[in-house]
Amino acid sequence: MNLRPLGRTGLQVSEIGYGAWGIGGTLWIGARDDESLRALHRAVDLGVNLVDTALGYGMGHSEGLVGRLVRERRETVYVATKVPPKDFVWPAQRGVPVSKCYPREHIVSCCEKSLRNLGLDHVDVLQLHTWQDEYLDQDGWKDALVDLKRSGKARFVGISVNDHDPGSAMRAAASGIFDTAQIIYNVFDQSPEAEFFPACVARGVGVLARVPFDEGGLTGAITPRSEFPKGDFRNHYFQGDRKRQVFDRAQALKALLDGEAKTLPELALRFCLSHDAVSTVIPGMRRVASVEANAAVSDGRRLSPAMRETLRAHAWPRNFYD
Repeated sequence: MNLRPLGRTGLQVSEIGYGAWGIGGTLWIGARDDESLRALHRAVDLGVNLVDTALGYGMGHSEGLVGRLVRERRETVYVATKVPPKDFVWPAQRGVPVSKCYPREHIVSCCEKSLRNLGLDHVDVLQLHTWQDEYLDQDGWKDALVDLKRSGKARFVGISVNDHDPGSAMRAAASGIFDTAQIIYNVFDQSPEAEFFPACVARGVGVLARVPFDEGGLTGAITPRSEFPKGDFRNHYFQGDRKRQVFDRAQALKALLDGEAKTLPELALRFCLSHDAVSTVIPGMRRVASVEANAAVSDGRRLSPAMRETLRAHAWPRNFYD
């Protein structure tokens, strides 16, 4: 497993990280704790040393599993977690003051809850789970994050950028306040490359690239006949004619598979890893087989400039979270 610097933090993190939303047991339906724990341990076996979770993933259930992993392993495993907005609205809405979403006492309380769930005395990265540009000019939240860093309960702090909206976090990336930024980046959404990634590089902000598989769309597993369990958020994400749209675009990408990438998931991960701004990619993983396939992509090979240029034509601006 290759390591990359997490921005200016001094941490060297595995370029394939572990996205732990799916093991929380809600919204992504179907995870079993025994299987999730096997997958987590297998990831560490293969050199994965960063796990991204959140208090909102199963209302702390994901954090509980991640904490159990960390306590059972001797290897260093960095934990990134997130503070949910107090109003529980995703994504953050313009015009709603930060006092409604991230008041000081809420941030501190959530960090304490996360530490109890994890069974740890600190987290390596504490992130705000949503963000709006206007927060930067409002008070309260900054003091909370500074105090948590000073106390050692959060070594570093970051934000999770609103879906498909890198422009909303440009000033945040340049502010010097945040050590990391988590953002959607994949073959379909290449928008961070234009301005957001250069801003992060300029300020030494570590980038966690999330949703590399477009919630499954870039794995090739979604077909017009795909069905999801009741209560699974993908029923919304792939509603209406969206499954067919995704299937058609995935089929077009399959025509590009060659010696550079033999499967769509491999192509998707190599695309993310081919950008120097990316510190780690955090695909969601619930099964050992997925862990092994994803970890194998960390072999030092990047996509050729020609392949990256070809993939530009496959960018697909849209927001299925709406």
